[in-house]
Amino acid sequence: MQKFIYTPPAGIPEILHQDKDIIIINKPSGLLSNPGRAEETHDCALSRLQSICPHTILVHRLDCETSGIMVFAKNKKAEVSLKKQFEARQTHKVYIAEINGIPNTNSGTISWPLTADKSNVPLQKVDLENGKPASTDYRLLINKARSSIIELTPKTGRTHQLRVHMHHWGHTILGDNFYGEEKIQQSAPRLRLHALSLTFTHPYSAKSCSFYAPAEFT
Repeated sequence: MQKFIYTPPAGIPEILHQDKDIIIINKPSGLLSNPGRAEETHDCALSRLQSICPHTILVHRLDCETSGIMVFAKNKKAEVSLKKQFEARQTHKVYIAEINGIPNTNSGTISWPLTADKSNVPLQKVDLENGKPASTDYRLLINKARSSIIELTPKTGRTHQLRVHMHHWGHTILGDNFYGEEKIQQSAPRLRLHALSLTFTHPYSAKSCSFYAPAEFT
């Protein structure tokens, strides 16, 4: 695992939608979702949005290296509604990734339980006896010479779930500096994992809404 050096991209994240209750952004890879403990990691998607909209509230997170769709609340009612939806798994998230190698099946479900790897914090690992249930649906989209583009739909929300499931399957996500060997880490300039779409119930209108942002690496 490479040492974490925080050098986030500059600027306010791309805002895809904004109304009186929510803000939808396309978070770039390399930008933290929320502040870390170290002073230099206080700069994040949340703090940058708060610089233009002071009442912005964090609802969920993406890994620093993962890009894609995030929703933020602009008031307490919206925060409560959205957090309840995430906790109850009433949201629908779809990711896209470029993985090493070519899977031998075009679609399916991975259901390996996960737990913290206490000897390698903050990594996670598959633990068949003591891990918490974790399930990911996958669908192969494109085969390349030595890699594949794959759609991933997490049915649970465990830490690093998609990264660990792909790695344990033998198809580590390209650019993964946590779980990939050196060759994998150097195979891409960033982690090739992107939150492609997010569907949830709008906290004010109660209507289902979906937001989409294409991945830069496809």
